[in-house]
Amino acid sequence: MHSPDGKHTAEPLATGKRLSLTPERSGDLIVIDGKGSTLELIDGRSIHNNGWFIVRSAIPEGATRDAIVWEVNVSSEKDWTYQPVIHLSQVGYHPDQSKEVVIERDPNDKRAIEAITIEQIQPDGSRKVVKSGQPEAWGRFLRYDYLTFDFSDLREPGIYQASQGKTVSNVFRIDPLVYDRHVWQPTLEYFLPVQMCHVRVNDRYKVWHDFCHMDDARMAPVNHNHFDGYIQGPDTLTKWKPGEKVPGLNKGGWHDAGDYDLRVESQIGTCYALALAQEEFGVDFDTTTIDQNASIVEMHRPDGTPDILQQIEHGLLTVLGGYEALGRLYRGIIENDLRQYVFLGDGAGITDNRFFDSDLAPGELGPTTSSIPDDRWVFTENNPAHELQTAAGLAACARVLKDYDEALANRSREVAIALFDAARIPDAASEQGGTQDGSPRALSARVVAAAELLLTTGDERYAEAIIDNLPIIEAHFRYVGWAVGKARHLIQDEDFLNRLDQAALAYQTFVREQQAENPFRVPYRPNIWGDGWNIQRFGYQHYFLNKAWPDVFDLEPMFRALDFVLGHHPGQNTSSFVSGVGAKSVTVAYGVNRDEWSYIPGGAVSGTAIIRPDYPELKEWPYFWQQTEYVLGGGATHFMFLALAAHHVLNEAP
Repeated sequence: MHSPDGKHTAEPLATGKRLSLTPERSGDLIVIDGKGSTLELIDGRSIHNNGWFIVRSAIPEGATRDAIVWEVNVSSEKDWTYQPVIHLSQVGYHPDQSKEVVIERDPNDKRAIEAITIEQIQPDGSRKVVKSGQPEAWGRFLRYDYLTFDFSDLREPGIYQASQGKTVSNVFRIDPLVYDRHVWQPTLEYFLPVQMCHVRVNDRYKVWHDFCHMDDARMAPVNHNHFDGYIQGPDTLTKWKPGEKVPGLNKGGWHDAGDYDLRVESQIGTCYALALAQEEFGVDFDTTTIDQNASIVEMHRPDGTPDILQQIEHGLLTVLGGYEALGRLYRGIIENDLRQYVFLGDGAGITDNRFFDSDLAPGELGPTTSSIPDDRWVFTENNPAHELQTAAGLAACARVLKDYDEALANRSREVAIALFDAARIPDAASEQGGTQDGSPRALSARVVAAAELLLTTGDERYAEAIIDNLPIIEAHFRYVGWAVGKARHLIQDEDFLNRLDQAALAYQTFVREQQAENPFRVPYRPNIWGDGWNIQRFGYQHYFLNKAWPDVFDLEPMFRALDFVLGHHPGQNTSSFVSGVGAKSVTVAYGVNRDEWSYIPGGAVSGTAIIRPDYPELKEWPYFWQQTEYVLGGGATHFMFLALAAHHVLNEAP
């Protein structure tokens, strides 16, 4: 059927004046009374892949008051209580880690609190009780009461399981090598290769996607407000005119998780985290063949080169390629049509991989061109925060690539310097694209970029830039302190260093205060979105704070952040936020294969969201991007860094 505006829409499954849902289960019965209005039950999946069941009534023509009045009656089960939930890391623990069970309990549950029992599971299947005792009351957080039980004294390697009465946890390991394999590796083995753009990705007999977006990209139209936050102002800010093909944009980059666009902050953010992981831990891990000349990726086929270096290279090909083609950074590259934007399936099918040529007749093809204007658009912006974030990432990449590809390292360093010098942060708050270029975000980005450039070049002017921005560092230490701490040894100004140390002490007090606010002991102010990405970023940055100020910052917050992501978080769903990692993980996720109700190993979702005012929710549903979307520019790569850091400090650090 068609709607009044001529669009195709679904026929109702049924119509009537009253709708009863699940009448066979009295405790779950919902009755909707239309109060005279006709109710229509529609299956929204017939129109949209991400649709669901809809109940609606038509608004009578001309109605201005009480146009639709419904009465909704929801049954409830008397004296129902939420069953206790046990929260643990779904991966497990190193013997030297602190270990704690957190029990989530209904405040209305008046039953006696039972003891916690931890059993070690023997190779023959038998069980041995290794610890038992009463949990301690922690207090109220969100809508639940929480109890805790410390078992840090358990150190013997093995497989364990915790229980409280009839409530049983998933199994978990205690082992010195708990983070050594099958934890951070899936991000390099699966997630990043699958997300790679401008290549064909083969996985043994499977093809994740064929050659895609080889026709990137045409300059976006001016004065255009696109979808997904892309805006092109009155000028292209380059020599290219709207609609013109911009060369050099069909190499490198990763699809931005649930979407197929390339955002500059996502691209450089991924490179940055990978570069710091390589610099800190020397990740000599190779399971993937990447042939940039042929644009072919072969998963599970080593080529003798560390995957992490090849992934950094792949990201830089789009960041540097864009800068060199445009004379500036791109804001992003995205589909030009909404039908393309909502595309599900093999990304090779979004465009025809041929450059659009307006001189061709309809249906005509040239050797590498076509008459179909399906090429993605490239957008530009004035955004000093993005420019400075990119400068920081490029500077870090230059350090780790110098022995792998000296020419690429040199390009990265030179563009980082150019971006730092060109970035302008005016007093005015507004800039093209709608971001706040005078905000703490841009000012903080300048400090981080100066720190990375000081480490890369040794140029004293970057030390001076850091010193000159001391008020920003003191005011926003939580965002920049970790980066300044890395370069602290290269700064000789004693007054600056004393005040920097005081800022570190103040921030440690702030962290401890936030840790005390919840039983999971991480800085966690729940928002509507899942907060896993922010907590991962916090843990990632805390590693560097500990390294710079070991007497001020201990590593416990870093381990708590890792535990949180791996299942030690509120709510009934105790899954690890990293797909395929841990005894239970998110295996229905908002990735490029979400329509298959599936996942990509090593992808990290944002995690448990808060339904206002206080209900933690993590649904097994592939279309809630605010809970289960993967992300580039953090997320998976910050988790990867955290797991590598945990293994390093617990097993390898002096």
